[in-house]
Amino acid sequence: MTHAVLPRTLWFTRCPVPTATGIAADRRWLAEEFAPDGIEVRSLQDGAPSADRAAHYTHALPGLFREGGNVPALWARSRGERTRLIGLTWIEERQSVLVRPGSGIRGAEALRGLRLAAPVHDIAIDFWRAMALRGFDGVLAAAGLGTDDATFVDVPGAGHRDQWGAELAALRRGDVDAVYVKGALAVEAARRAGAEVAVELDELADRRFRVNNGTPRPITVHQQLLDDHPGLVDRFLAVLLRAADWAAEQPAEVARILGAETGAGAEGVAGAYRPGTHLTLHPDLAPDRLTLLAEQEAGLRVHGFLPGPVDIAAWTDPEPLRRATALAASHRAFAPEL
Repeated sequence: MTHAVLPRTLWFTRCPVPTATGIAADRRWLAEEFAPDGIEVRSLQDGAPSADRAAHYTHALPGLFREGGNVPALWARSRGERTRLIGLTWIEERQSVLVRPGSGIRGAEALRGLRLAAPVHDIAIDFWRAMALRGFDGVLAAAGLGTDDATFVDVPGAGHRDQWGAELAALRRGDVDAVYVKGALAVEAARRAGAEVAVELDELADRRFRVNNGTPRPITVHQQLLDDHPGLVDRFLAVLLRAADWAAEQPAEVARILGAETGAGAEGVAGAYRPGTHLTLHPDLAPDRLTLLAEQEAGLRVHGFLPGPVDIAAWTDPEPLRRATALAASHRAFAPEL
């Protein structure tokens, strides 16, 4: 039996949101884990100019680990890319519907008959539009309404550098009545725009109404890496579990890292991520998370974002996380001070 030659480089990519990958990168634990093997671990975002940054969306790079939004991950799989789902997190990121000041619009029911912003971006997979449509799906459903009970207005994103800039500009002009936003930068953008919150999705009782790009958030790996080097996959995940353990004891440090990851200030981070976020970075593949991801997949297909269906059960491989959990436990037993 021949063994595949170890890769010279492992890549990782993550979204500018709370992730165990971001924590592990900040602590340099990924580089330390694989250095004895002569393997360099590099961030796709910080890579050389020749790095295929599009792989963050396509996952066409076999040596890549991705912890990021589920819209690109599902899209890549639906296009036939041989990825596998090896973990899921659920981290609340303050999803909100914003309206003009003084409009008096409050509550999910108040969206009936309104003009809702649907951003349009000229990118391979328009996850911004997907987030907005799925966000409004959740709010409308919470009030017993459907998409036919409101009007979606396309808002071109060209010419606006800031996240949510096009939608908030359309709101100020009166072209739309409501805008969906999420995350730390959205908190700051809403403050600058003077917009008011009509609906806080985080306060909706049923978290099915908060299913969106980051809830749940997948960790994926290419099947080729999993086939050729399952041990590397296990060790990578074990480092993420270590990072999540560390984060659970370090709320101030997690807030600092989140500021760097999101590009937001302390106000944005504090406004977007509730106390206890540092406790929620552990990935798992619990049945409820897989069910919610399946609901997201179905919603994305309804809106036309996926070229084909994704069988969540077939996509999922629980074995790497099972092995990584045992590996991380053995490391804790051997070196509990870590």
